[in-house]
Amino acid sequence: MHKMIILFLSTLLSGLSAHKFYVSVTQVEYYAPDQAIQITSRVFIDDLEKALLERYDAELSLGTPKERPDANGYIDRYLRAKFSVRINGTPVEYKFLGKKVDNDILVLFVEVPERPLEGLRSVEIQNEVLMDVYEEQKNIVHFRFGEIKKSFVLLRESNSGMLNF
Repeated sequence: MHKMIILFLSTLLSGLSAHKFYVSVTQVEYYAPDQAIQITSRVFIDDLEKALLERYDAELSLGTPKERPDANGYIDRYLRAKFSVRINGTPVEYKFLGKKVDNDILVLFVEVPERPLEGLRSVEIQNEVLMDVYEEQKNIVHFRFGEIKKSFVLLRESNSGMLNF
């Protein structure tokens, strides 16, 4: 009986580890000292590499010593195609500031500069990152502006979330 339980658990756990979740998490916050909207997005490195390879035929080796020197340019280009910010209903430009590696996650830093808080009525994020590669992709977006907090789970058919003030 004991061996059957161990066999059952090992089979169950091995099946779970083989299942891959397709998810990213994006935090959108207002940083008052700079009057800027700061956006941090966490994506799995292998998923982003697959998207960049399929879209641009670029093998980048992200987060390794072999990373191509033009990797940030490809990431910026992909973000501009798949990620947008609207303030008060109007699309705005943002800056891709860079990235850092955290184990198997790539943390992407984006900023919308020079946005006084008193002029904000709404902030909308459209996030289609990796949805062109994985049909099951879910992009979670957390907004935090002072005491106001709101979260969304974005899917292919519903790929934007809005925070109204």
